[in-house]
Amino acid sequence: MATEQSKTIIFLVDDEPIQNEMLKDYIAERFNYDIRTFESGESAIRELSVGPQIVVLDFHLNSHLPDAQNGVEVLKKIKQARPETQVIMLSGQDKLEVAIDSMKFGAYDYVIKGETAFSRMENILNNINELRSIKAANQSYKKVISFLQIAIFIVVLISVFLVYFVFR
Repeated sequence: MATEQSKTIIFLVDDEPIQNEMLKDYIAERFNYDIRTFESGESAIRELSVGPQIVVLDFHLNSHLPDAQNGVEVLKKIKQARPETQVIMLSGQDKLEVAIDSMKFGAYDYVIKGETAFSRMENILNNINELRSIKAANQSYKKVISFLQIAIFIVVLISVFLVYFVFR
């Protein structure tokens, strides 16, 4: 089991508290994440310093408030502040333009709210976890390759030294 420090932090951002709680419960049953919920994009943006690896973001956030930002505007700010954070748009909007805009501005995926949304979300979270594992393995391989390159360089230098100065 992961320690508190190594847990993946996930933000759920939706202005519908019931939706947030249902998704939080669903994810908590399946993943060992540090799950934090927010009812506005602005409140989530203020907490980005904690370093969420994943953000699930609704498109229509507090649409009844005149100065509330929509999900795409919040997405842009998240990606600007934390480009490595994977953002999943979860919205009742089934308009193609909204999905395209979301992807254009860096969303990992776009899920339309409905009966299959939570199972689809589970699959996406599994994909993100797999991607993170592959990236971590890739970093490890890069370090090993760098070490081997240095070791080979040192062996070549020693060989040249021995040939030039000792076996002359």
